[in-house]
Amino acid sequence: MITTKIFRLILTFVSFAVFALHSDLSGQEKLTVSYSSVDAPSANWYIAQEKGLYKKYAMDVESIFIPASSTNVAVLVAGQLKFGNGTGGTIASAAVSGANLVAVACFMNTLPYELIVQESIKTKEQLRGKSIGISRIGSSSDVIARVFLKHLGLEPDKDVAIIQVGGSGERAAAFRTGRIAAFPAPPGVLHLTKGMPQRVLVSTAEFQKPYPFPYICGTTTKSYLASNRPTVKRLVMALTEGVHFFKTRKEESKKILAKYSRHNDETYLEAAYEINAKLLDRVPYVTREGMDIQLKEALSKKPGSTVKVDDIVDDSIVTELEREGFIDKLYKQ
Repeated sequence: MITTKIFRLILTFVSFAVFALHSDLSGQEKLTVSYSSVDAPSANWYIAQEKGLYKKYAMDVESIFIPASSTNVAVLVAGQLKFGNGTGGTIASAAVSGANLVAVACFMNTLPYELIVQESIKTKEQLRGKSIGISRIGSSSDVIARVFLKHLGLEPDKDVAIIQVGGSGERAAAFRTGRIAAFPAPPGVLHLTKGMPQRVLVSTAEFQKPYPFPYICGTTTKSYLASNRPTVKRLVMALTEGVHFFKTRKEESKKILAKYSRHNDETYLEAAYEINAKLLDRVPYVTREGMDIQLKEALSKKPGSTVKVDDIVDDSIVTELEREGFIDKLYKQ
């Protein structure tokens, strides 16, 4: 039989535990972060949400989907969000216009894309005089469309028009009606549009070496990083663990990808997983070569700007995590 003294001790312990739990939960920092795509390259962002990785690192985070990295960057510049996904092109363009953005980590440093064309287009010459559809000017689809054309020996905007047609649904409709003859898309998309007369003309997988491009980058402002460095570090830790989850837990990752992309086609899911699991970086440094390419492009449009790569890349948190053994520990689990 429990004595009164023991009962009081138990009651005191339980009360303390409840108080401690409440304090721990209420003490978690509340944040909203954004990602710009539901495709596999961005999977670590919604895996971090889905698997409670933000909570693991003492944060109460809401992840929101804002289509197109250019829009994500605009929201960051406006101060409406503190942390989100940016690409090298959008970060560089904003920086030369005066924004104080900085990429603190990059989880994929290349562009995994295919150029989907009408089935009648068999050669690059048959693409000449036609149009490629992209989501937005300055977006990653815009960047890779220009890369593909240069790779094919065609001049963007002169030999082939690049037009803005919106999201994937709008691009599919424009392609179906013949308004555009081609559009860049992540690997596996061809399997989702069965019945449309189409083929892959060229893929970045065919390049001799991966095209260097900071694609899925944790981005914030210099001022937020300076005053909230511990928070930014925890965000990078959660997203880095999200990459580890994707790389090491295939079937569960495919289920999460299916949920967020709303595609259950197994051929697509398998292709998307296999390609992106290889391309997501274990240690999320920003490719300075790729950022330099994008910055030079941005500076050509703003010749008076003096922005340098070091102004828009801060690898110190990733360096710190690597030195502390955080990433090695993840992959030894």
